[in-house]
Amino acid sequence: MSQHNLLSTQLQALLAPVYSLSETEFTDLCEQLLAIMGLNKNAVKNELEQHLWDENDVFLITYGDSINHPHKPSLQCLEQFMHKYVDHFTGVHILPFYPYSSDDGFAVIDYTSVNESLGNWNHISRFAQAYRLMADLVINHGSSRSIWFEQFCNGVEPGSYMFYQGNPADDLSKVVRPRTSPLLRKVDTLNGEKHLWCTFSHDQIDFNFEDPRVFVQFIKIIAFYLEKGIRIFRLDAVAFLWKEVGTDCLNLPQTHQLIKVIRLLIEQVAPNAIIISETNLPNEQNLSYFGNSNEAHSIYNFSLPPLLLHTLTTGNSQALTRWLMALPPCVAGNCYLNFIASHDGIGLRPVEGLLSAQQIQNLVQHALDCNGQVSFRKVDQQQQKPYELNIALFDAMSRMQSQSKDSLQISRFIAAHVVMLSIEGIPAFYLHSLLATQNDINRFENSGHKRHINRRRYLVDEIESALGDKNNHQHKVFTELNQIIKIRQQQKAFHPNATQFTLQLGSKFIGLWRQSLDKKQSIFCVINISCETALFSLAELNLIDGQNWYDLLGHDIGQDPFSELRVEPYQCLWITNI
Repeated sequence: MSQHNLLSTQLQALLAPVYSLSETEFTDLCEQLLAIMGLNKNAVKNELEQHLWDENDVFLITYGDSINHPHKPSLQCLEQFMHKYVDHFTGVHILPFYPYSSDDGFAVIDYTSVNESLGNWNHISRFAQAYRLMADLVINHGSSRSIWFEQFCNGVEPGSYMFYQGNPADDLSKVVRPRTSPLLRKVDTLNGEKHLWCTFSHDQIDFNFEDPRVFVQFIKIIAFYLEKGIRIFRLDAVAFLWKEVGTDCLNLPQTHQLIKVIRLLIEQVAPNAIIISETNLPNEQNLSYFGNSNEAHSIYNFSLPPLLLHTLTTGNSQALTRWLMALPPCVAGNCYLNFIASHDGIGLRPVEGLLSAQQIQNLVQHALDCNGQVSFRKVDQQQQKPYELNIALFDAMSRMQSQSKDSLQISRFIAAHVVMLSIEGIPAFYLHSLLATQNDINRFENSGHKRHINRRRYLVDEIESALGDKNNHQHKVFTELNQIIKIRQQQKAFHPNATQFTLQLGSKFIGLWRQSLDKKQSIFCVINISCETALFSLAELNLIDGQNWYDLLGHDIGQDPFSELRVEPYQCLWITNI
């Protein structure tokens, strides 16, 4: 069988559980998908890349307009910032840079254009040449101001079949929502009144993937992005993709099948490309998006941010340690994307089952005490639950729960990132965490949008001034974090798939043993997550006798492998043998 026919057969097998089509229709659909990706009958199947990441990989997450200048495109300002300050980062996730109508980019008007206020495709291409560029495939929904929506209202293709229609008479009570707005939006069209499905907001209309032509449209978008040099695809809100009345419309089998098709197609064109699923869900559901190493290459480790905030504001590591012990190691070809802050808030669904209801409520109160906000989701017609904490991470680390602000904010904040840098996976830094940005109360109050509290827009001069002032907390945090990142990038034991064992060092410590793939380097990561000095015995690490162990972060641990160390509040140790 030729490679082309083999691919067609594989596609048909993956799509068969999704669409009810005749044999001829399946063949035509698969041939159309292959043609869009440039995989004609003479195309040769590419060999898959075996080394998609290593210990050198560190990603930056940022909006295209986070850094601005009155007379320069924002993307140019971002590029200059990265080259000057963080050129050691290997990847950058530029959050939706397309024209949009709401939700800071996630209500896309045109998937094939760059927002003129940011720059153009030449600016995007420059990032793609210098870094591994991650872009959002906003696949669940589109803007009500898009040409597709206008076509829908006027009965013109392709818009006429693009959006998912609901029925107000159906029982939709089981549908899981991340918002509190009504699920259906009434729309007047040339063909009468329609009710469109809106998982997120009434400006974000869900697509109708029950029609295979919608899937074809998104494969065209993927092919276009590949041509522009994008090599990391973030599947935004993908868990909500498939709808089925009578279910929760979340993580349905058809969704997983379509991700498998996307991966299969992308890998043939760009073997070094990576698919990352964005599924802000309870831990077990999130892990399901690895599939059988045939869905997402990487998943966001969504449980880490709220667990780490709980840990460092209570001074108790038990919940985080339990989670780390149960976290399954990734097989070759899969890895976690570790982050502790992002453009969204700190999600609370990922700690359902990991923290008690009271512990979650304590986090809610802590965010409010630190001048943050809280967003809610609808559980049923009567009940709402906290969905996410809207707060700048630096401010969230300003104090312990139920305590006043203390002098340990910077140390606590740095320790949080050292924990993230220690864990199996690729670390990703939100720009505003790297810069220790504080709550943007003014932007939140002006817009009324809670997430704006952690989406500050800087002027270039503000960045230059803050990072140039040695007495400024932003300079201190930025300098120390970058020093630690550069140290980490040199350690083979921090390869994203290097062995990880969780150590039981008591409730005041997080302890991890990382070992390089070739077994030559071991790093024992020991972090005091409390605001108190704690004693720690090196004997608990079982250091191999006869080797010279030292701390990569510069602390003196002596030469006695059985000595007891005095570890200061939030002090971090990376004890290595080479």
